[in-house]
Amino acid sequence: MHNLSISRNTQYAIRTTLLFIAVAMTGCDSYHRASTPASDYYYLNPEKCLSSVGRAAIIELNNNSSYPQVAGDVTESLFLALQKKQVFGLTVIRQADSQWQNLQLTPDATYSFEQLEAIRKSLKCDAVLVGTITRYQPYPHMAIGLRLKIIDLTQGQLLWGLEQIWDSADKTTEQHMKNYFQSQIRAGFAPINEQLLAVSPIEFLKFVAFEVAETMKVKK
Repeated sequence: MHNLSISRNTQYAIRTTLLFIAVAMTGCDSYHRASTPASDYYYLNPEKCLSSVGRAAIIELNNNSSYPQVAGDVTESLFLALQKKQVFGLTVIRQADSQWQNLQLTPDATYSFEQLEAIRKSLKCDAVLVGTITRYQPYPHMAIGLRLKIIDLTQGQLLWGLEQIWDSADKTTEQHMKNYFQSQIRAGFAPINEQLLAVSPIEFLKFVAFEVAETMKVKK
């Protein structure tokens, strides 16, 4: 039986991208520093592009915060942001769904080839997006941490990964929020303007989901 969970070395490599500047690769990009607006660092498999995924299932995120509702809100925000990106078809699997309960799809689980094939057939998709909300803090100090990855169900490969914290008090996040507001929202919220993102949990989560989606690039 083959284990197809992401190895410790791969997990370490993803975290290492938070410390080192990326190296440009041919074809799909590998470890990356994104241009604003987007999450600062992320991983793209250099050998298999996201365009190879016909349909992906977004599994409702695990939640390590003390706010139960945020898991559903973040999952929904990611679903909507990725729909707009149109990288692949999408299905959402909630933890209350019988499919999740039968398959027990968790971010750090280990799956055999047979289990991956069973998941692929059950969910009728080519990949799964799984992850964890590592922290969440609402207004007045909005912050969220996410650890996410997309796993190809045909070969068990890691296609994409991201681990980051967005903190509304951080200057870099603040600038990203301003750029997002100006490019995606702009009119209708004067005089509060981009401060809307720092006081509205739903708008803040939309901003974070937008940044996540912007890292999912495909080969032209």
